[in-house]
Amino acid sequence: MRKYLSLLVCLMGVFFLKAQKLSGVVLNTSKTKIHSVSILNISSGKHTHTDEKGKFSLETKKGDTLQFSHLSYKSKDIIISDTNSSIQIVLTKNSFNLDEVIIGSRVNALSVISDIDIETNPVNSSQELLRKVPGLFIGQHAGGGKAEQIFLRGFDVDHGTDINISVDGLPVNMVSHAHGQGYADLHFVIPETLQNIDFGKGPYYQNKGNFNTAGYVNFTTKNQIDRNSIKMEFGQFDTFRLCGMFNILQTATQNAYLATEYISTDGPFESPQNFNRINLFGKYRGSVSATDILGITLSHFTSKWDASGQIPQRAVDSGLITRWGAIDDTEGGITSRSNLVIDFDKNLDANTTIKNKIFYSTYGFELFSNFTFFLDDPINGDQIKQKEKRNIYGFRSDFNKDFDLNKLYGSWQAGISIRHDQSKNNELSHTANRKETLENIKLGDIQESNLSGYLGVKLEFDRWIINPALRIDHFNFQYNDALQTTYETQNKQDLIVSPKLNILFNPTNDLQLYTKFGKGFHSNDTRVVIEENGKQTLPGAYGFDAGFIWKPTTSMLLNIAYWYLYLEQEFVYVGDAGIVEPSEKTKRQGIELSYRYQPLPWLYWNIDVNYTHARAIEENKGEDYIPLAPDFTLVSGLNILHKSGFFGGLNLRHIKDRPANEDNSINAIGYTVTDLNAGYNWDNFSLSIQIENLFNTNWNETQFATLSRLRGEVTPVEEIHFTPGTPLFLKTILTYRF
Repeated sequence: MRKYLSLLVCLMGVFFLKAQKLSGVVLNTSKTKIHSVSILNISSGKHTHTDEKGKFSLETKKGDTLQFSHLSYKSKDIIISDTNSSIQIVLTKNSFNLDEVIIGSRVNALSVISDIDIETNPVNSSQELLRKVPGLFIGQHAGGGKAEQIFLRGFDVDHGTDINISVDGLPVNMVSHAHGQGYADLHFVIPETLQNIDFGKGPYYQNKGNFNTAGYVNFTTKNQIDRNSIKMEFGQFDTFRLCGMFNILQTATQNAYLATEYISTDGPFESPQNFNRINLFGKYRGSVSATDILGITLSHFTSKWDASGQIPQRAVDSGLITRWGAIDDTEGGITSRSNLVIDFDKNLDANTTIKNKIFYSTYGFELFSNFTFFLDDPINGDQIKQKEKRNIYGFRSDFNKDFDLNKLYGSWQAGISIRHDQSKNNELSHTANRKETLENIKLGDIQESNLSGYLGVKLEFDRWIINPALRIDHFNFQYNDALQTTYETQNKQDLIVSPKLNILFNPTNDLQLYTKFGKGFHSNDTRVVIEENGKQTLPGAYGFDAGFIWKPTTSMLLNIAYWYLYLEQEFVYVGDAGIVEPSEKTKRQGIELSYRYQPLPWLYWNIDVNYTHARAIEENKGEDYIPLAPDFTLVSGLNILHKSGFFGGLNLRHIKDRPANEDNSINAIGYTVTDLNAGYNWDNFSLSIQIENLFNTNWNETQFATLSRLRGEVTPVEEIHFTPGTPLFLKTILTYRF
């Protein structure tokens, strides 16, 4: 009997030594809760992050060592002495240090790269938002009015056909847009409100649907601001910007602030752009109860601009116009977007959360362009108008449940979403002088619905993470063609299934090896779907990534990856029609390198290098180039962030010459542009200067191989049409904080 009692005592001891859930909250010295603090149980390797309330829970047992770390705070280690009570951890603010970066066991650890870049070189303009994604290039060809042209992983993404973009989970891409499929205008985001950038490359992410082929980007805005601020910017070309951010509510459980922005510029062009934009933004976040969080976000922007379209190289070479001139200076447009987002997050228990989001957007767009000048209409010219009025309704719900089965732990994820777009009077017309409509080419109402669901699981054991998932998307396309003589609702439905698998191995907390497999897709324009013409409704993209992210020393971070992507159907820009149309199958593969180095506490160096080989599959060799697909890009910067208050940076971006047509007989010329910024921070003031294109390089920001005819020309010519990049541009910035 004594032997059995001894055995029972031993078993009870083992039971009580078993890990239990330790809960707590992480604050800074001002008692503000800190979001996204990494918490690592050094003893067991288990990990978690704080939520928006700064709260966390993690399996621990007495004697375990927990490490708390955040990019902006000094890390702290504690030894657990009691697992039965909640703990409070206070972190001290610290100047950014790469030593605080922990790769950890995250499925998408690459986002730490953009976290580093924002800390060392904050975003100061809307153009810089997307440039913070390593390997992503942009080009503007409407003076800041249109959505940027995007280049990523050997894609000319146009304005968003192959990259899923969102802000606080609100979709930015516009399906069946008047100007181009996937059109993603980010100009409703005020840069100063940006908190962080979550990005991923390839189609491997269960909660990302349409347009997630080359990758995705989700911008997260701040839930609270530390201080009120007013910023004024003055620059060449009659450039002026005013930005204000104001706290309206700040308590232990609730936060709300307002932000506003006004910007105007004439640009360097001979015909002034008369560009202006107004942004309004408001965000509330608060605890409804101990387990519930309510968030409300409102935003609105409107923008107007003139001229600044593409010009043909021969017109500049002949002296007909300068690089800053125009063939048709009546081009331009106006656009606006208003958004309402309501978030309701609930903790069902210590291991289970559900996040709900309802959103509504109303959107207007009118653009006048002239790509071919007098090719089709020698009398009036070829100017076109693209116009629409749109409403977007949506809902999504994401469920997460953590589990722990001794040596195997992880989480279940599931989600559903619905999005419905109503595009009224979606129009493509032939116009003259931005006043007269000569002919309606396309005109009609579009209704497009997307219902989706996903299920995934993240399994963690030893140093491994396995994350399989399955996503299903159903689309309903409807079109009422106003140019038909009789009323008819044309309809088509389709469904696509997208499996995904991520496998990660973390031999140490400073090294992660990964392989990723997945299928994604981009939908076709509703009008193309209805017409069919042998084109697929939901062409798939099949991808593979293999690489690692590694901290070889405490002051270095390195990522190298090989990737491959097969696309069932390409989208190609057609200059003479000003549209994007479906094309053939393609394949791309490449190598990416990102490196971050902090040689001194106040000095940071970054470099991103990308090489891509992109080809059409069903074409003859030599005629299989993908127009405007970049094959080599490089971005590098040296930035200073000194504790004395001085800050500055020298940043360079380079893109190599690339084919502009299928047989590579016309090249889009590459460029290297260098920007400089420097300034000083006092307690309440900061003063800085920015110089874009420091060496005043002649560079072409956007380029297209286009067949066009100038007035008086007998024979049309196909050649490069371009928008010139900004010349040397000086801007002064003054900020007051209170």
